[in-house]
Amino acid sequence: TKSVTKDIQWITGEDFTVERGKEQIEELISTWEVHESWLYWSEFLREEELKDSKRYHYRVCWSVPTRRKPIPRATASIYFVIEISKIKPATSPVEVFFTLESSRLIHRPEQCRFREKWLKDIIENKLILMER
Repeated sequence: TKSVTKDIQWITGEDFTVERGKEQIEELISTWEVHESWLYWSEFLREEELKDSKRYHYRVCWSVPTRRKPIPRATASIYFVIEISKIKPATSPVEVFFTLESSRLIHRPEQCRFREKWLKDIIENKLILMER
């Protein structure tokens, strides 16, 4: 059995910055098995203050531009959250999880293997809706 994902050494709460969080998400994505035709860009969305933690929200937007259609008709977004506990020591690593647009299921990088099919399904569903 192949390992779920290459282990990422997640940054600690005390060393976290918004930019470093974005870099770590991109480091995680670089371990995913997706065809080279997929391109993505990422952005920081917002900070959320909770009772026991702080959450930092990011979006990674995927598409497959082609020579004929350099501007894709549809994109697929993955929403990442980096959570810093206010209870655990500041030297503890951050928690990371993500959801796919159109889904409520929460994925944890260390517990699941990313599938390119998820991106394809989102885009196919959007194109079907557009044609209706």
